[in-house]
Amino acid sequence: MRNRVVITGVGCVTPLGSDVREVWNRLTAGRSGVGRLTLFDASRFPVQIAAEVKDWSIAEVGLDPLRWQHHPRQTLFAIASGIKAVRSAGFETNGNGSAHTKFDPLRFGVYLGCGETYQDWNQFTQQMAQSMVGEEFRPEKFTEQALHLWRPNDELELELNMPAAHLATMINAQGPNANCIAACASSSQAIGESAEMIRSGEVDLMLAGGAHSMIHPFGISGFHRLSALSQRNDDPTHAVRPFDRDRDGFVVGEGAAMVVLESLEHAQRRGAEILAELTGYGSAQDAFRITDVHPEGRGAATCISLALKDADLQPEQISYVNAHGTGTVLNDKVETLAIKRVFGDTAYRVPISSTKSMLGHFTTAGGAIELVISTMAIRNGVLPPTINYETSDPDCDLDYVPNTAREITCRHVLSNSFGFGGQNVALVVSQFDQRRRNMVAKRAA
Repeated sequence: MRNRVVITGVGCVTPLGSDVREVWNRLTAGRSGVGRLTLFDASRFPVQIAAEVKDWSIAEVGLDPLRWQHHPRQTLFAIASGIKAVRSAGFETNGNGSAHTKFDPLRFGVYLGCGETYQDWNQFTQQMAQSMVGEEFRPEKFTEQALHLWRPNDELELELNMPAAHLATMINAQGPNANCIAACASSSQAIGESAEMIRSGEVDLMLAGGAHSMIHPFGISGFHRLSALSQRNDDPTHAVRPFDRDRDGFVVGEGAAMVVLESLEHAQRRGAEILAELTGYGSAQDAFRITDVHPEGRGAATCISLALKDADLQPEQISYVNAHGTGTVLNDKVETLAIKRVFGDTAYRVPISSTKSMLGHFTTAGGAIELVISTMAIRNGVLPPTINYETSDPDCDLDYVPNTAREITCRHVLSNSFGFGGQNVALVVSQFDQRRRNMVAKRAA
């Protein structure tokens, strides 16, 4: 019989704060973290808004900011949220982040979903400018400037495996270590695969989640070229409008979220507080186009069905759906269709909301923060709203918890993550019930 997987720790760094309780209170109050972009001069860009992490330092978790000043933002976010999650799970850490609680380090792993990082913009533009002779680009001058300007360690830190590597060292996690790239489904895939390792008995503990920051000239211009971003520059807090008829795209956010996943037996043996149980995981591919989702929601519907089957749940048992809900015209229409395909008439009775309306889109880290939010919904019996929902869309005709949080008994939550490239992941998180294994076994019999 496979191991049950429970959540014993959570941590985050977001545009609405870096304390999970604080972030939760702001989400349920309908606060927006979107504002004018400040990380670079976007005054000549068509998109001038983002959901930035502001007034924050890695010193918050006891680390020296000077030691980490040359590391990418996503690495700082990952390390801080990872340390927070480990501490939340009841593992003490010293000033360097190292865990000091009895566990087998060979059975403790790290699996993240961290995305691409970028070179320092000012150095890159200087390098490019000095590589031009008139209107001709000279590769040899580019190389010469690169050797002169770039620090080898800085280049190393751009590798996507580095946040997971740093965290493993800091918490002495000597088990499996990996980073998943599945676009906006990355951190959800990392969490799902971590759960599978625990279920199979390969490990006892996994630190799983993701971090990302694409608030950079390349990231913003790239998404704009794909026609994916909102251009409501004059009204940032109302820019993200998931499922609303007048939606015009998402807003790039940044941050990180981590969970400590643990086998139920291991958690109970050490007396850990169990926040929730991860009961379902499904992954599927659209196998359609690189940037467009399948018009009938093929991959999205498949992964939702697989997650429900894995959790041994029927659609009517889902209390709430935390939607991928980007605010793009196509995503919201197709996600609605996929939910209808799987849920049938129940789709009209289950509440759905998109917290991207307040946090922006964390890209590879989006699924992780949304799983943390789903866990908080179970713990508190409150559903965060979809803010900025004003005008109904005939193609999006479900209950999107518009504008105001809602109290509800919340036992099972479905969290959706769909990414460019057609990668789709659904997770089910449930209220912990000691009797669940017996109930599942009886139904199977």
